[in-house]
Amino acid sequence: MTPFILLILHVVQFARAEAVRSSGSCDFEEDLCGYKSDPQYEPWAVNFQGRYIYIEGSADGNGKVGSFTSPELHGLGESCVRLVYQLTGSDPGRLNMYIRPEGNSFDFLLWSASEPSDSWKIASIGVRNIVDKSKIILEGVVNPDPKASIAVFEINVTPGYCIVCTFEENHLCGYNNRWNPNLNWLVGGGSVRDSPTNLPTDHTLDNEHGHYMYVDSIYTTSLHEVAQLMSPVTTSVLSGCLSFFYQLEQKHSNLFVAYTKDRIGHYEEVWRATQSTHNWSLVKVNVKASHPFQIVFEVAFSSTKGGYAALDDISFSPHFCNNKTAQVFDPSLANCNFDQGLCKYSQNHKDGSKWTRLVRKPNAFRFGDHTSGVGGFLISNARFGYQQEYVAHLAGPLLLANLQYCVQFFYALNHFVTGDALAVYIYDENDRVQEKIWSIPKSPTGMWIQAEVNYQRLEPTKIVFLSVCKNFWNCGMVALDDVTVSQGDCRIPGGSWLAVPGKCNFDEDNCGFIQDQKDKSNWYRRGGATPTSYTGPKGDHTTGGTTCTLRPLI
Repeated sequence: MTPFILLILHVVQFARAEAVRSSGSCDFEEDLCGYKSDPQYEPWAVNFQGRYIYIEGSADGNGKVGSFTSPELHGLGESCVRLVYQLTGSDPGRLNMYIRPEGNSFDFLLWSASEPSDSWKIASIGVRNIVDKSKIILEGVVNPDPKASIAVFEINVTPGYCIVCTFEENHLCGYNNRWNPNLNWLVGGGSVRDSPTNLPTDHTLDNEHGHYMYVDSIYTTSLHEVAQLMSPVTTSVLSGCLSFFYQLEQKHSNLFVAYTKDRIGHYEEVWRATQSTHNWSLVKVNVKASHPFQIVFEVAFSSTKGGYAALDDISFSPHFCNNKTAQVFDPSLANCNFDQGLCKYSQNHKDGSKWTRLVRKPNAFRFGDHTSGVGGFLISNARFGYQQEYVAHLAGPLLLANLQYCVQFFYALNHFVTGDALAVYIYDENDRVQEKIWSIPKSPTGMWIQAEVNYQRLEPTKIVFLSVCKNFWNCGMVALDDVTVSQGDCRIPGGSWLAVPGKCNFDEDNCGFIQDQKDKSNWYRRGGATPTSYTGPKGDHTTGGTTCTLRPLI
């Protein structure tokens, strides 16, 4: 072989290696692909037999934190990061994945896992609209247990959406069969020829080497058993056109349905097969989701001779199936902190302007603005003193129909002893009451309390805050501030893949904040009021109740 050819081969190999490095993918077979351990933390070790990286716990009573940083990545755009990982031990700790945009002071959390497992698991994490250079950060937080460990076998970064799949790779794009003792989704094509059913040829390659997913009725032992194939959960809100190819041999009343499923477990049907087909048939269906979701393909047979169902080549486009761009409605037009006025809210002049905007600082005897302490907020029944009988009516802007909304706001009470002190109603565009969705669940506390409520209607709606006083003895004042409206479910944290860095209410845990063990005092997480008067807050700031805050102990 001539020196020139050797030089060409060397250049090609170098170019391939650089392409892998720039993509962020790594199987750790040859090297670390440009990934490096952060010297400020515990180093990740390399297992040279199985070729994976890991960090282990220790018996010295201290946990470990290891940070593993990718090389600089160029314009990830819309990509899917697939991670093969394993956490071992009874309480191993947590594996986090962050994105670090160029020139940004924060790492944005993409994904986190803490459940231990006996085998390798696959996570599919969607990355959206990263135009600038960035880095992927893997953080292993290992608990102080010598049996705890966190390992990563492979990182695979590919362009496109995580729910897209041809089923030609071993990882099946993170799609997961929900195991059933008798009826399950299986991999078809390739060398799979153990079924007596005359199964189809793969659609992607159209030959015996390609693969697809199928369900066969010969494995059914009882009627109406269900097989479910679930996609990875999207890490952001997606709207557009979902398409796939299917076959259905329907000798009896079989069922083949596609759903979207949110993290709470709510299903919404998006497609149902209405006829059998022995050829690959294309399905296109619009998906409109105001929250992260997963696609669920469900098959059920009414007989052991019910035939089979097959699925292949799932794809997704941000354009609706009629080639129109998905119109994204921004419900933040109903947001208001009342610092500059009422925003897009208005009062019912028939009832009079009973909501008054105040600007005052808080002190030990009264609450002030919630947003910053120096801005404005609304208070009912302020202009007229403790007036007998009134209705304070505040209506927001018109919101689109057929969307799920999360309404969040802060309120405070003084002297009210009735549930009518503050309630949230839904009105239609003609100002007619549709339903009451929230009322005060707590007695007066004299401090700001956070409230949140979900709703969804088939018609355009307005959010209305109503405060009612029926007699002198039940009336006091109610304050309102920081109204925010978003699409999705309030119970699903982080409707977007970009979780706000550093944001934490300490209700569940410390959100990754770490106590510095080298100083002379510590922060402790606790709930409720302090044991002595005027030495701390009356309760948690988030809800006003007994959920948790951090307090220093010196």
